Amino acid sequence: MPMLAELVDGVIGVDTHRDTHHAEIAYPSGAAIATCSISNDSAGYAQLLAWILDQAPGSRLVMSIEGTRSYGAGLARAAVAAGLTVIECEQPTRKTRRGKGKSDPIDAHLAVLFALQLDAAKVPTPRADGDREALRILLTARQELTTTSTAQTNRLRALLRDGDDTDRRLARARLSEAVLGGLVRRRQAREASRQQAVRHAEIHRLALALRQARRALKANRDQPAAIVNDLVPGLTIQPGIGPVSAAQAIVSFSHAGRCRTDAAFAKLAGTSPIEASSGQTKRHRLNRGGDRALNNAIHVIANIRMRSDSRTQAYVIRRRAEGKSDREIRRCLKRHIARQLFRTLTTTMVPNIAASA
Repeated sequence: MPMLAELVDGVIGVDTHRDTHHAEIAYPSGAAIATCSISNDSAGYAQLLAWILDQAPGSRLVMSIEGTRSYGAGLARAAVAAGLTVIECEQPTRKTRRGKGKSDPIDAHLAVLFALQLDAAKVPTPRADGDREALRILLTARQELTTTSTAQTNRLRALLRDGDDTDRRLARARLSEAVLGGLVRRRQAREASRQQAVRHAEIHRLALALRQARRALKANRDQPAAIVNDLVPGLTIQPGIGPVSAAQAIVSFSHAGRCRTDAAFAKLAGTSPIEASSGQTKRHRLNRGGDRALNNAIHVIANIRMRSDSRTQAYVIRRRAEGKSDREIRRCLKRHIARQLFRTLTTTMVPNIAASA
């Protein structure tokens, strides 16, 4: 398998920051040709592209950018639009930096070396934009809404527990839409003390905020469904896969080619088995690495299938008879789901939507 260094005429390494980027162009040997610094805006991108044309030792060029979904997102889009191959560069580790120091020129050079050490068939390309990015934004918003809603629920229950018997019963019950509506409409007693008045106002505020958060979560759930059905028709028909889990799978998968095999996708999802054998014991354990959001989505799918899918329930019964624990069975199921998701996404995802900029 050829190295990337054997197939290119030059490599541009870019260390990205909020205001400026530092770039180095180098030969395939790693020897630097020139360096420059640009502003992180459209004018800076145009300046860098013109500089590359002036300094390039040939036409076969790749650009290795650190932070393609962060400060380097704008430059990555501009480079792709200009026809350059863009590589998603990993942030240097302490081991990589050892003996080299830390500065923008050093990091730009490390980005060059990162690209040159890659196998040509294993080049990490940036995540896709377009509808995939829309799903990522919706998932991030959903996570924020869920975290905030949980904190507000806990705070509201604490305030209700501090009240009379009626409030304490409400604190133990489910905070349904009807309960929240009643708390919003509840009037304050005329003889209320200052403490009771403040408590009443805070209960009203939290109940109102929770109602709004639940409506926002419902709208957030409906939006990914339409995008998912456009990107991967039929994905949510599969057992246990809802619009949120499907959206997370698409966001992590990004585009065909980012993960070359189902084993690579399973490793990304943290569902690849880890050897945990010792002596006469032969077993595997859960993988606690990878994309934990994707792992959580697959975990949810596995649990739903174990509760409601007849084929999965038959599989669970058979593996229990073999002496497998529920944790081991769930691990096997998650690996199977990762394989199934990879094959579906690879063969069904609409390319022109998934990769649109």
